[in-house]
Amino acid sequence: MRVLGIETSCDETAVAVVEDGADGRRCLAHALSSQIEEHRPFGGVVPEIAARSHLDRLDRLVEQAMTDAGLEFGDLDGIAATAGPGLIGGVIVGVMTAKALASVHGKPFIAVNHLEGHALTARFTDGVVYPYLLLLVSGGHCQVLEVKGVGEYRRLGTTLDDAAGECFDKTAKMLGLGFPGGPAVERAAQSGRADRFSLPRPLKGRAGCDFSFSGMKTAVRHTVEALPPGSLRARDADDLAASLQRAVVAHIVDRCKNAFAMAETRPTTFVAAGGVAANTSLRTALTDLATDQGIPFVVPPIELCTDNAVMIAWAGLERLGLGLTDPLDFKPKPRWPLDAANA
Repeated sequence: MRVLGIETSCDETAVAVVEDGADGRRCLAHALSSQIEEHRPFGGVVPEIAARSHLDRLDRLVEQAMTDAGLEFGDLDGIAATAGPGLIGGVIVGVMTAKALASVHGKPFIAVNHLEGHALTARFTDGVVYPYLLLLVSGGHCQVLEVKGVGEYRRLGTTLDDAAGECFDKTAKMLGLGFPGGPAVERAAQSGRADRFSLPRPLKGRAGCDFSFSGMKTAVRHTVEALPPGSLRARDADDLAASLQRAVVAHIVDRCKNAFAMAETRPTTFVAAGGVAANTSLRTALTDLATDQGIPFVVPPIELCTDNAVMIAWAGLERLGLGLTDPLDFKPKPRWPLDAANA
């Protein structure tokens, strides 16, 4: 099977074609256009700018992906698009484009939950088998789930306030490190002293595997405000970045330890996905945690941790293989929990 996928949920416009056949799972093409420079002056993603940019770029990227894959639309088995959750203006652009392509070319339309795209990426990259334990950690989400099958998710814990990626973004803005915040904090942390500033470890020792990052963000702000006016030097910023990164990683690992005991079935694998999973320090700490638990740890390549269309095309292909398609009057969803119990 071959499926074209479209991703427009935030600030990346992306189109990909994936295939699952005699030669295995393959990405035949992936065309991506980043909007980072458009949003950089604002220190964050501006929804209206993002939606307009998707509209300006998407048709060209579809054409590029099909050309790179060497395919005609008749060679496809389905058209998939992120249908939520996300910035609704951008989601609508992607969904309407996918519906138009599906209608014109007589192909099934598959509405993909953006979080399911992240959740199933490890099956595309590493052939991970069910059930597995998933840490989904990004700018807008931080949760741990049991992945039992396509559409079968049991949430074990989630953030009680901010997501880890938001904490990194807001800290980077306070420290003047630039946008996007996650990579900026990681770069600064490489030159900083992680033991200089003491930042809180929320929920440490508490049962469950919920997360909380707002207190860390507030602690960073208070630390910056306590410095003499105008004296935030590069060394201070680097040390605060390193201290925050260490606190975030320690918090995530502490909460994930509890998830193993909460799982209904022993997982085959521990998987991390989402943009924050690209953080090298977090990857190292989670690898050690999985080793302690005696199971493999899998994290997709960095380019497939951040928002991309490969994961949407693959999730669409998995759903199509099970006969799970959607009508052309499917309505995009700005909020779309992955687990049915919280839908």
